[in-house]
Amino acid sequence: MLNRLQSLPRDARDTLFLLAVIAWILLPQVNELPLWCSALAGTVLLWRGWLAVKTQPLPTRFWLVLLTAVTLAATWLTHRTLLGRDAGVTLLVVLLTLKTLELRARRDAFVIFFLGFFCMLSNFFYSQSLLTAFNMLLGLLGLLTMLVNAHMPVGRPPLSQAAKTAGWMALLGTPIMLVLFLLFPRLAPLWGIPGDTMAARSGLSASMQVGTIASLALDESVAMRIKFDGPPPRKQDMYFRGPVLSNFDGREWRPSRLNTSARFGVTVDLAVAGAPVNYEVTLEPTNRPWLFVIEAAAQVPALPSGFQATMQTDLQWLANRPITDLLRYKAQSYPDFQHGPLQAAPGLQEFIDLPSGFNPRTRALAGEIRNDPRLARAGTAKLVEAAMERLRTGGYSYTLEPGVYGEHSADEFWFDRKQGFCEHIASAFVILMRAMDVPARIVTGYQGGELNNVDGFWVVRQSSAHAWAEVWESGRGWVRVDPTSVVAPGRIGEFERLAAPQGAVARALGTFSPTLMAQLRIFWEATNNSWNQWVLNYTQGRQLNLLKNLGFESPSWEDLSYILIAILVLAALTGAGWTLWERAQHDPWVRLLARARKRLDKAGIPSTPASSPRQLAQEVLARYGQQPGSTAQALADWLLRLEQQRYAAAPAAAGKAPPQLQALREEFRRLAWPA
Repeated sequence: MLNRLQSLPRDARDTLFLLAVIAWILLPQVNELPLWCSALAGTVLLWRGWLAVKTQPLPTRFWLVLLTAVTLAATWLTHRTLLGRDAGVTLLVVLLTLKTLELRARRDAFVIFFLGFFCMLSNFFYSQSLLTAFNMLLGLLGLLTMLVNAHMPVGRPPLSQAAKTAGWMALLGTPIMLVLFLLFPRLAPLWGIPGDTMAARSGLSASMQVGTIASLALDESVAMRIKFDGPPPRKQDMYFRGPVLSNFDGREWRPSRLNTSARFGVTVDLAVAGAPVNYEVTLEPTNRPWLFVIEAAAQVPALPSGFQATMQTDLQWLANRPITDLLRYKAQSYPDFQHGPLQAAPGLQEFIDLPSGFNPRTRALAGEIRNDPRLARAGTAKLVEAAMERLRTGGYSYTLEPGVYGEHSADEFWFDRKQGFCEHIASAFVILMRAMDVPARIVTGYQGGELNNVDGFWVVRQSSAHAWAEVWESGRGWVRVDPTSVVAPGRIGEFERLAAPQGAVARALGTFSPTLMAQLRIFWEATNNSWNQWVLNYTQGRQLNLLKNLGFESPSWEDLSYILIAILVLAALTGAGWTLWERAQHDPWVRLLARARKRLDKAGIPSTPASSPRQLAQEVLARYGQQPGSTAQALADWLLRLEQQRYAAAPAAAGKAPPQLQALREEFRRLAWPA
């Protein structure tokens, strides 16, 4: 195969390499593109490669027009628009591959190169991870290699030679890239990665049907990273509060109608005690405005410029816009807290309401508990303990696959299946408490995390998504109750998670070394986190902090611009100085002869770099004749003296031009040149 490739004509070899580079650039986007787009792009690249190997003619314009029309129609049918991120990337990918079917001249190659650069950048619309950046760096080097190769039209130079030149070009451009990265002002909305507001993101939802959080338990992707300023809180206290769900229609839980106001006596009434926990959150994009903090944060989280946060009456913190990019913020939480009204209020009725016609056996169970003589006058705490005791001793189990629940989900959990994930348990518990006239609601978020010993960050994954309950108790307000803790005590705090099925590679590595996979993942996540912290999260605030470290008292983006301009001007002057110095190192006699050749070329006397001054003098006399005192004779005499100075003059002192050369320069300026 290698010999076959080496024996191909240069055009075929270069075409195949270019197609391979394009395929490398497009490969990371396959999961984001419509299936027809990936199939069409792959087919076109294979077709073009076959044409190159078989030296077949390229398709006619009819086929190109037909494929373009099909692409436009398919894009419209898929996205219902030709504008926007997804539709634009789809068109760009197909047009790039179709352009390879027009690759006839170097001009077409240049168009493909620059379309490739744009397509390479479009990968960052979907992922800005370190792995994506590394893949695109290889793609960049591939495109630069082809660009250099296109400027070497003579012969059959090896691609390794062009790759070496491309590598040096990228290396020389690295300092400029670093300066621009550090100092180019990040002005919203001109700076950043655009994202479609309706693009789907994995993670928690604003509503909950029984079984939805269980699907997240199989997702090992990172939800956020936490860096504690001091000792972390206890693992069992790491509850990261998210959406609070109070409205139940029999099938689905939704947020309360009172979250954004304090009507009907439902207020925050947050009181904290004990020592606070200070930490920094690096939140992955969720396309939601939710700010996850450890319960409970009494102060507004410190957000970057452009973000504002407000606390809802249910203790959830919301940003003023969805989180579409990596977001880093600082927060302070108090694990010891109390919130909600201390006395009964009309607004609490919402947290008792249940839809009629659902879960009749659970309602009957609530009546039995209420009618128990031991609980005749029991308060909320006693009723909660009765429900928890039933979970503890009733043979209930914790599983990811409890089966599909029907419309009476609480009845099935309490009496039939007796197994479920956290949302099955929390939902059934809240329904039972409401049936006993105890205000209750579901809180979703994340529980726990894993300490990465490499970088010291706590990693919270989507698999740590959790649902727990809150009940209202007179004199105490809302009290957290996690019914999962009695069904599966290891789920809370000790991180005895239900593991997702492993792939073949993971199983093989686990068999070879049980700790190897864990160590590799820890190291990779620490590396990727460093990329997130220092590259993706390098915001305008960090730019201004850099200027403060340089001595600026109150830096602004104008100061960034001035420093950037000063550095660019200094770099330009340095480059100009280097060019002048390098030019001065050349042989002054050769430079003077080159100036003479240039003047003769303008006069219609062509020459080559190999033409000697004597040959040029003969050309001048042959063109204009030998007439003593004429312009042509004076020019020929000057050329002969130039040759004599080079090959007959005595050696000059070190570092100085021979005396006659300076005289020849002066005479050159006074010579009359033929038109």
